[in-house]
Amino acid sequence: MAADGRSFLGVVAGALGLIAMLPYIVTILRGTTRPSCVSWLIWTGVSAVLLASSYSSGARNTVWLAGAYCLIPLTMFSLSLRYGEGSATFLDWFCLTGAVLGALSWWTLGLPQATLFICIAVDALGALPTVRKAYRQPYSESLISWLIAFVAAAINLGAIWEWTPS
Repeated sequence: MAADGRSFLGVVAGALGLIAMLPYIVTILRGTTRPSCVSWLIWTGVSAVLLASSYSSGARNTVWLAGAYCLIPLTMFSLSLRYGEGSATFLDWFCLTGAVLGALSWWTLGLPQATLFICIAVDALGALPTVRKAYRQPYSESLISWLIAFVAAAINLGAIWEWTPS
């Protein structure tokens, strides 16, 4: 695929990422979705580090979704303070600690690629409080938002120009 086609896929993925936020916000305001404060706090910090480390590692086509993934968690975290689930368990604190360590790794190691891998792992850890909550309360999350976000991530894979570790 040509470079301009890959760039286009990156922009489409970023736009879909933002679109995925809309039904989630609507369901939060209606009271049917109760976001996990801890997950969204973790994703807010990690997404900012991921965006910076991805860009620093040379990613350009895929940076649009990373940018959307910075805005989305910040918005959701802000809404979760009023409408979400705020109880913090050992798992929540464990994941939050992992997120902080991932962010600190870039400054201490000075290696954006290492930070990228650490933050991806921490990002997955940050999902655990939401997965636990969704398992216990299946209708407390917006399925359509998560499906659109999944499609955006899949499209973003097509925007990758060179399949290297970074």
